[in-house]
Amino acid sequence: MTSSSTPGPISARVQRILDGSDPELLAEMPSGYAILGKYQPGPITGCCMLLPRLAENGCVVSSPNDLGHDERAQFFSDLVLLGDAILSVTGAERINYLVLCNQVPELHGHCVPRFATEDKALRNQGPFEAYDFGNARVADARGQDRELHTQLREALQRLLARHL
Repeated sequence: MTSSSTPGPISARVQRILDGSDPELLAEMPSGYAILGKYQPGPITGCCMLLPRLAENGCVVSSPNDLGHDERAQFFSDLVLLGDAILSVTGAERINYLVLCNQVPELHGHCVPRFATEDKALRNQGPFEAYDFGNARVADARGQDRELHTQLREALQRLLARHL
């Protein structure tokens, strides 16, 4: 397994989780940590992310290609399980799963709910093309998103209990 030698934003976020100072944490999963995504565009509220564990050097790997076969399988299985929780809580029509690692070259997976109520032209686009995430509302698990966060955490805990 290889990883970057300098901690980036994903590695720093995982460190905050490990320090107990990230209120957006939903659950620890076999491959890492499920969190409520930082940005929540209104029409697709419920965006979440899966962050991998830190490597020995204190950084996360830069891509799924840097993981061994079993670690890859677990990461993607956990990503889809997170999607199952989002579906059960939000009533979304489907989940878009994205592992890009382009702008932030550290492994992380996005689970973006897509809804039948979205404008059809936008629903048929990728979420980052359809919505301005950078200007979207910032998630707040202690405030506006408290109920969503609680429901996602509980759904994920139920799913994890069945699958572990």
